[in-house]
Amino acid sequence: MASNRIGRINEEIQKELSRAIRDLKDPRVQDTMISITRVETTPDLRYTKVYVSFLEEDRARDALKGLQSAAGFLRRELGQALDLRYTPQIMWERDDSITYGAKMLALIDSLGVERDEEEEDDHG
Repeated sequence: MASNRIGRINEEIQKELSRAIRDLKDPRVQDTMISITRVETTPDLRYTKVYVSFLEEDRARDALKGLQSAAGFLRRELGQALDLRYTPQIMWERDDSITYGAKMLALIDSLGVERDEEEEDDHG
């Protein structure tokens, strides 16, 4: 029962932070596409770990610093949007899974293996 509640809270936090990040004025954050891939909140609602992925890898470090700098503002926005006893402290964590997936696809494509369309039809 409690895990369902935490799951719903995680979804709400993800939705609200995604909205709030778009409104940030910090150029480090505005200059790159940021995706929140998942959120994990502790059962006591004191801390939430927010996993973020960046489209432009060369700007990721600066964007993460911008998010850390705006954590207090974002926490206040979160507190106003959600009706929780405690507003969790935000900890940012970089999620490289999207980048890793893109690299793997590029490696597979670089092998130059042509797939037969009939084979795809038979299996897909």
